[in-house]
Amino acid sequence: MNAPVTTPTPLALHAGSVARSTGGEPRLVLIHGWGSDSGTWATLTPLLADAFQILTLDLPGFGAAGPGGYDLGSLLDTMAARLPDRAYIMGWSLGGMVATAYAARFPSRVSGLVTLGCNARFVATSDWPWAMGEKVFAQFCHGFAEQPAVTLKQFAALQAKGDRSERELLRTLRNTMPDSLDSERQSSWRAALNFLGLLDNRCALNELNLPTLHILGSADQLVPASCADALVELNPDACVDVWSDTGHLPHRSNPERLAARLKRFVADVEKNAYCIDKRQMAESFSRAAGTYDGVADLQRQVGAELMSLLPADSSPGNVADIGCGTGFFTDQLAWCYPDARCVGVDLASGMLDYARDHRSTTIKWLCADAEQLPWPDRTVDMLFSNFAFQWCQNLPVLMAEMARVLKPGGWLLFSTVGPGSLTELREAWNAVDGYAHVNRFADTRELRRALSGASLSVGHWAERTLTRYYPRITDLTRELKGLGAHNVNRGRKGGLTGRQQAEAFKRAYEQVRTEQGLPATWNVITVKARRQ
Repeated sequence: MNAPVTTPTPLALHAGSVARSTGGEPRLVLIHGWGSDSGTWATLTPLLADAFQILTLDLPGFGAAGPGGYDLGSLLDTMAARLPDRAYIMGWSLGGMVATAYAARFPSRVSGLVTLGCNARFVATSDWPWAMGEKVFAQFCHGFAEQPAVTLKQFAALQAKGDRSERELLRTLRNTMPDSLDSERQSSWRAALNFLGLLDNRCALNELNLPTLHILGSADQLVPASCADALVELNPDACVDVWSDTGHLPHRSNPERLAARLKRFVADVEKNAYCIDKRQMAESFSRAAGTYDGVADLQRQVGAELMSLLPADSSPGNVADIGCGTGFFTDQLAWCYPDARCVGVDLASGMLDYARDHRSTTIKWLCADAEQLPWPDRTVDMLFSNFAFQWCQNLPVLMAEMARVLKPGGWLLFSTVGPGSLTELREAWNAVDGYAHVNRFADTRELRRALSGASLSVGHWAERTLTRYYPRITDLTRELKGLGAHNVNRGRKGGLTGRQQAEAFKRAYEQVRTEQGLPATWNVITVKARRQ
């Protein structure tokens, strides 16, 4: 393991394999099981380093953590003080049960929950028979108290039993199991066992309202796979995988499969949470057509800068403004190129109706999706787009479509919004719940790759941060609504926001107030590219 970032008592937090991390990846916290520590993730973390910022947690009395008790409330509070404000949480066995309790207690801090070899209850009861028998667990606890070294060897065998890699796992486990424990550490491990036997997450799982994945082994001797259906009954929205020929250690017996499954789970979460509903978007912008120009100061400022990049020596025959909105800049393009056929394109019919009534009669208006333009290949000389591409989620498809309709040597000029935009708004909502309240803005690396992949050669690329200030939070939200730019994610919460949530959101946003007011940051990107 790497050296601890911090070594608080009774928890220890470690930075995982981050050699390839750029800082933009989602955070992932890994929590080990009983009788183990963060070293259990050693073969898995390198496989995740390209997709996550990894943190591993040692529970009280294990690994680098100091000895400590196992009061659930105190443990969860300590975790909240140490862990990131927002992260995916994956826990194995005892760690999975702790992770589940943490997600239930602090849902706004958890992007998604993954458990490995984990049950709602570790020990069976009359109303939860799909677990380890009570007598078996009691015998194990007694054996550990009387002969810890012998019991740990037996525990290693149970963890590996039935797995396709049983012999290799058993050899590795026995080499890493301690030969002896000092009295303080043995006391902590016994406390953790008692805690495991009492912990009941059935209510927590039943009420959990965030993306959840449970992975079970068909041959697990400690957590029977028969609990799978019961877990689904507790929370039908959760996904439960049962892996064949797998024991209690899926992260050690098949780390490649687990890494791929985890990446797919997170990709699905991010895609669904931040998937823009184009119908809702079009309706939203159509409703805002009458108010848009009155609140579009930022768009006007950036659009004017984009207009200054128009090639001076160009005489295009066909010019299109993609995502033209009310046609403010389409009008200017028509004035700059009076001999060109100028077309304003937008998905919102209400915006186009407004443009027809208020802009030059020489302009043609077309209701179409930027990712599916109704023109033949190589027919357009210049494409212009101001503050619209952030509403197109599939950048490779979008840029390929721009390149398709452009003539060789044709120009693409656009401005868009980068990932650092509206961070204050996003973080304030993250403090309230786990829903998507702010649209996801693509990473600049994604944008560059999409341009390169479409054979669009970039001649100008500029990024800058613009911050606007508002006296009240309602001034910001009213402006976003007036622009039609409020939340249109499919992962948004349905229905009205409750009064308590709204007040909590306001309090969270007030934490970043400055003398100038409440800030709203925009990361603006302007690009001038040419079709090769």
